[in-house]
Amino acid sequence: MELVRHKLSEPPRVEPRWNPAPLPDDLQFSPYQVFTRTDWAKLRADTPMTLAPHELDQLSGVIEELSVDEVVEIYLPLSRLLNLYVAALQKLHAVTSTFLGRGDGKMPFIIGVAGSVAVGKSTTARVLKALLARWPDHPRVDLITTDGFLYPNAELESRGLMNRKGFPESFDTTALLNFLGEVKSGKARVEAPVYSHFHYDILPGQKTIIERPDILIVEGLNVLQAAGLPRGGEAIPFVSDFFDFSIFIDADPGVIRDWYITRFMKLRSTAFRDPAAFFHRYVTLSHDSARARAEELWSTINLRNLEENILPTRQRAGLILRKTSDHRIESVALRKL
Repeated sequence: MELVRHKLSEPPRVEPRWNPAPLPDDLQFSPYQVFTRTDWAKLRADTPMTLAPHELDQLSGVIEELSVDEVVEIYLPLSRLLNLYVAALQKLHAVTSTFLGRGDGKMPFIIGVAGSVAVGKSTTARVLKALLARWPDHPRVDLITTDGFLYPNAELESRGLMNRKGFPESFDTTALLNFLGEVKSGKARVEAPVYSHFHYDILPGQKTIIERPDILIVEGLNVLQAAGLPRGGEAIPFVSDFFDFSIFIDADPGVIRDWYITRFMKLRSTAFRDPAAFFHRYVTLSHDSARARAEELWSTINLRNLEENILPTRQRAGLILRKTSDHRIESVALRKL
């Protein structure tokens, strides 16, 4: 009886955890090779310019005008690199299928594009889609945004998450993982929800259909975020586990803030003027009040999400495109193999 009382009074056992020592401040190693704009442009080699001037207008963003120089010096070398990666993966997949004795169909090459609100992810994704589709080895290129996997506004309201829209918890991550798993497995037809920035909500009953593309580009805020690791080592997939290559669009937070406010004010005088628009309410505000509201939305929601969830994933990207205040990419950091 004494023994029983003694055992009950013992403190609970604490399982050992691996606590790595902090990295020294003078660590010189970097997993990236960094290129200046000029050096990166030289890697274009003989890759032809396949976009016409009128196409550049269509691919430009709300406040970002895409130039010929940007495509030639940044995106043509990148499309060449990705074309080589796709070809290498196709060969690897064929070798693996031969080893396993099965005649699997093609495996889509998936590219993740991450970064803050207003940093230009959508422009980068659209340009890559257009350029990669011109290569004969992979003519079928699709693009989706993870906005389609946000919970509908009604669900966000019920969970008290409307002011955290865009944060990791506002996404139906299970649905996104299942979608990517089906695409990566070569399923013939996979559906994804559709999000409307005009209505600021998921469009009920509407779907984007993905039918075995050669390349799928997945653009989103938090696509490089890691999941929590389980103690027992069970499989908990990350969204990025399905990526064959990933790109992070980077800029100084103060610069992104200015872009966000500029875009908000431009939309206020264009798309928001439609009474059916979710943000139509801001049209009636004075210029100063509208700008103050944009600054509030940036500082209370988007900046917090950038600092807490998006920036910490930058070093997980295969490529980092660093922008200056005029939207030009000034440097390219490519992860070493």
